[in-house]
Parts: sequence; C-alpha cells; structure tokens
Amino acid sequence: MIPHSKKGQVNTALITSLVFGIASLVIGVIIAFVIVSTLTDANLLEAGRDSITVVNESGFINSTGYPLAGSALNRYLSGSITIVTAINGTDGVVLTSTNYTTSTAGTITNASEESYLATNITYTYTLKTSEEVSTDGMVANFTAGVDNVSGKLPTVLLVAAIVLILGVLVLLVATWQRMRIGGGGI
Repeated sequence: MIPHSKKGQVNTALITSLVFGIASLVIGVIIAFVIVSTLTDANLLEAGRDSITVVNESGFINSTGYPLAGSALNRYLSGSITIVTAINGTDGVVLTSTNYTTSTAGTITNASEESYLATNITYTYTLKTSEEVSTDGMVANFTAGVDNVSGKLPTVLLVAAIVLILGVLVLLVATWQRMRIGGGGI
C-alpha cells in the first residue's frame, strides 16, 4: 500500500490561491476603471452648477496679463471665463474682443500693443459642484494609485513566479518521494 501525502494538496492550494488572487486583482482593477470612467464621462453632476457674473472688476489689460478674480477658483471652474464687457476706465470706450484674449486659466492679456491700465471688466464663469470636484479628485487619486501599483507590478509578478516555481518543485519532490517509497523491490 502506498502512503498518501497531504503535502501535495497543500501546495496545490497555495498555487491555486496565488493564481486566483492575481487574476482577481487584475479583474478588480479593470472593473474599477470601467466604473470610474463611466461615471466621470456621464456628466451626471452638472445639474447643480452655479453661474456667476462679476460686474466691473477693476483690472488692466496689457502684455503681462491680469488674472481675473474668478481664476483663483481654477480647480472649481467648469470651463473658461467668458468676458461680457471690458471698458477702458480712462475714456469709457468699450473694448472689443479683438483687443484682448482670455486664457483657460482666466488671465486676460492684450492682443495689440496698447495697454489699458484702468479697465472695468465684466465676466461670467460657471463653478463645478462639490460632487464634481470630489469626483475629479477621486479620478486623479485613482490614476495615481494605479500608476503606483503598476510600478510595483514587475516585483509582485517576480515574487509570484518564484513562489510558483518553488511550489512546483515541492510538488515534484513530494511526487518523487511517493514514487520512491512505493517503488521498492519485490
């Protein structure tokens, strides 16, 4: 009668668990990516946005640029700042949009060589909801976390491969010992 060893079964369970764990991790990350990208692309949180109008902000329009007060909320802006009017404060002339440009960060600069040092600027912008800001932070953190994990992935896979190889060697040795014990002469 050949003795039955439980060692091979324990090592098989270890290898199966290791493979199942890695597969579960990969599937979990893929599912998380799908959920996060679907929710952020759906734009479900736009309904509560506030549109704000700033009337006659005192500023200037020159080549160095003037950051509008709304630009300080850059993280909360849901688009760019739209200039409604820009009035030269020294002579009351309304400046046309050909005289200035506005960056997406909310800085107004002149498009010509002339500087308008005393300007009253009226503009509008829309703020994201607090939920949108939280979602943006979650997406950024999720992406950074995945980048960190993917940086460690070669090390994890190397350790898993070593454990797998050692497990296979243990199984082979256990099988060899079983065969050796039961293979005695007549």
